[in-house]
Amino acid sequence: MSIVGNIIWLLFGGIIIAIEYVIGSIVLMVTIVGIPFGIQTLKLAGLTLWPFGRDTRVHSRASGCLYILMNVLWLICGGICIAITHVILGLLLCITIIGIPFGLQHFKLTALALTPFGRDIVKI
Repeated sequence: MSIVGNIIWLLFGGIIIAIEYVIGSIVLMVTIVGIPFGIQTLKLAGLTLWPFGRDTRVHSRASGCLYILMNVLWLICGGICIAITHVILGLLLCITIIGIPFGLQHFKLTALALTPFGRDIVKI
């Protein structure tokens, strides 16, 4: 069932969001310092292509100022734009009954788009 959901997800905005994450990754990888940021956002691009059957968990060691600094930098480099796109697509999809699960998935990914660092992607 998750394969069918993922294929439909691609049509309902998954490709658009993944492209935004890749663009954000490229912006972050321009400097050597930004390469770890870009690698994390590329992982998120993969998650947004196939979100059903996977989830994110917060690291047990995800505390301290480094994760906060990386999340603030990410917000400046594209996190806000991606979060706004998630909200808009989620609202549009929740208009129809068929689109509600996909809209809820967009709302779940909005929080991830705002604070991606300090999280792991896990299979459910």
